[in-house]
Amino acid sequence: MPKVAQHRVQGMIYNGWLGHSLLFRETDTVMCPLPLFHVFAVYPILMSMIASGGHVVFPTPAGYRGDGVFDNFWKLCERWNVSYLVTVPTALSALLQRPVNANIATLRGAFSGSAPLPIELFNRFEKITGVQIVEGYGLTECTCLVSINPPEGAKKIGSVGLPFPYCDVRIVATNPDGSPRECALDEVGEICVSNPGVYPGHTYTEADKNKNLYYDATYLRTGDLGRLDADGYLFITGRAKDLIIRGGHNIDPAIIEEALMGCDGVGFVGAIGQPDAHAGELPCAYVELTKGATLTEAALMDYARKHIHERAAQPKHIEILPELPKTAVGKVFKPDLRRRAITRIYDAALHDAGLPAHVGAVVEDKKRGLVAKLTRTGTVSDEAIRAVLGQFTQGWDWAE
Repeated sequence: MPKVAQHRVQGMIYNGWLGHSLLFRETDTVMCPLPLFHVFAVYPILMSMIASGGHVVFPTPAGYRGDGVFDNFWKLCERWNVSYLVTVPTALSALLQRPVNANIATLRGAFSGSAPLPIELFNRFEKITGVQIVEGYGLTECTCLVSINPPEGAKKIGSVGLPFPYCDVRIVATNPDGSPRECALDEVGEICVSNPGVYPGHTYTEADKNKNLYYDATYLRTGDLGRLDADGYLFITGRAKDLIIRGGHNIDPAIIEEALMGCDGVGFVGAIGQPDAHAGELPCAYVELTKGATLTEAALMDYARKHIHERAAQPKHIEILPELPKTAVGKVFKPDLRRRAITRIYDAALHDAGLPAHVGAVVEDKKRGLVAKLTRTGTVSDEAIRAVLGQFTQGWDWAE
């Protein structure tokens, strides 16, 4: 069952106040193809329109998934003289597969959130449409808005911008004795947020889920890993809570792991998100069999389809390993699984593009998270590599 996050009126008003004070006017029209059960649609957008007197267009109750929305999208923007667009990385990728078949001269910006945005996608969208994407960060548990790259100010590609007014962001790490400490500039830790949208002590309706959820009593521990640079820009480098984010859809890996553990012959399961150029991440599972078991990967995939009822959570790849990497206390060590998945996906992409390079190792960078270190097997330019691997959110570099 989903966790139920509680929102106070002050958080709703705060989101609307931010939109009106910093961006929207009564002359603006916002295209928001997100359904109204999405926190970004119902608070930052709807409340901002109420506050500013602007106009919002919701194309179909299903948002982007509605019939004809993608095929007619640019014509809808022209019809309503849209000034701002709300989107997510998967939608941007889908839009770029269709021609810009309308006059979108009124469009001044596109806001992207809910999942990391690949740099290559950022650049392609601006080149094709002439519109710059403004990336931001928010959570349902914060009644949404936390930070944004200033629409009219300096943007740092790869960051989610500056915290909003009255929003205090701290980066917190854990000392060896278990006590928390605030991180130095550019040091990665857990992102903790205090703003009018946070409900300290009562974020979830279930009291047990609120235990250990706060730093210094008022800062929500988001479960996301990140850093703040010297200019105050926030960068997200990973997730402490291990959620798989498929096109902005949060998938708990436990759903996959618990289902596959029900299959006779399965000893251990580790579910992670593998890189995907379209969705950001797709579910992937690594399996260790019990002694003497003769299961195949095809049989496990068939079992997963039958027993994982949330379609988005069904793994796109299942691999049997002789033994899963584990911590000293016997838990599956997922960073090693992520390294394996990045290597497999990147090597396949390079091979399919005919580029003479492969992943020699995947290393942890303190600022960028997991980074693929490439080895050349022939002559190849950085531009050619960037065109292929720039579709993914994880970074790359040369090993030499």
